[in-house]
Amino acid sequence: MSQTAPSYATLYDAVRRIAQEVAAKHADDVDSRARFPAESVEALREAKAFSALVPKELGGSGLTMRELGMLVSALAQHCASSAMVLGMHYTQLCCVVRHHGGVAFFERFLRDMVDQQWLMASMTSEVGTFGDTRSSICAVQTEGERFTLVKDATTGSYCAHADVIVVTARRNAEAGASDQVLVLLREGDYKLEQTTSWDTMGMRGTCSPGFKLESSAPIEQVLPVPFGDISAESMVPYSHILWSSLWSGIAAGAHNKAATYVRGVARKNPGTTPPTAVALADLTVQVQTMRHHWQGLADEFDAIAAAGTDEKDLTSIGWALKMNSLKTACSDAAPRIVHGALQIVGILGYKNDSPFAMGRAYRDALSASLMISNDRIAAKSAALLLVFKDE
Repeated sequence: MSQTAPSYATLYDAVRRIAQEVAAKHADDVDSRARFPAESVEALREAKAFSALVPKELGGSGLTMRELGMLVSALAQHCASSAMVLGMHYTQLCCVVRHHGGVAFFERFLRDMVDQQWLMASMTSEVGTFGDTRSSICAVQTEGERFTLVKDATTGSYCAHADVIVVTARRNAEAGASDQVLVLLREGDYKLEQTTSWDTMGMRGTCSPGFKLESSAPIEQVLPVPFGDISAESMVPYSHILWSSLWSGIAAGAHNKAATYVRGVARKNPGTTPPTAVALADLTVQVQTMRHHWQGLADEFDAIAAAGTDEKDLTSIGWALKMNSLKTACSDAAPRIVHGALQIVGILGYKNDSPFAMGRAYRDALSASLMISNDRIAAKSAALLLVFKDE
């Protein structure tokens, strides 16, 4: 039986400690070798961070979107790859928490998550769909009480290191490309064949190459709600808000280094204000603006969830535009803030062996605009704005 789930305050303190003492210690090795941040993941598992989203009535901590974002942001200040794994885990878990439809299998899964602290990964991309997660080529093939599924994914987010993978597919062989379901696969339900490499500029520890997945499992492991609803009401808001909290953490980490540098210069010249302090003040505004943006929408999401108006509010054009704007604004802001911190610190930020090094933060932040292309999101927003009337 699981013990009492940790509170938000307990989890936040634990994740901050893990960030500073575990993630930071291994961050350079994770980055240089493009290896999975196993130490951070194990520490998060021991802290029971993976079940933070599970409702209290099922044994979890029942954290809100803002609280989850605070955990991800704290971790991102020291290792963005570790934070991305945690944020994406929550994005997959929320789909089960919010859309299990009372199915006994999924309720058992959530209770077991509290005890087992499984790591959940995702496989939503596919060769031939060109990055469109709302379109699938593969299909669920039902055979009695079981199904088979074969998927050739362009990216499998840390799938080789996960205990559970959630996979998108067409409902059946006759279904249209957008008539999708979400399937939960546990270790033993599938086998993976890696098809591409993961030698990237940044986010190297997320270990997300392409995979061919072959699976077979009981039909009860297909979520009962259409993926279109899951995507609009859960996957998109969780991914965009938690990604934004992560990018905010990267920016905050760079800002903290710049602030430490400026204070050091000031201590060497008592009674004077270093010229770089003005740039630091401007950078502080940018960091606060970015933080307030994601937190404001996290609070709005939490209010909608508490009111039970998901279907009306989270599927509206207005909400879609807010999510699009959050993603593009924060993904653009993160590398800009890191660049500003680099200008303040100067050559010490350019050197990889310096305590003020900005290289990894810069490279990790540059991934933000590519995770669902900002150009694609802007095009969707442009089309929505043609019919949207802001009340």
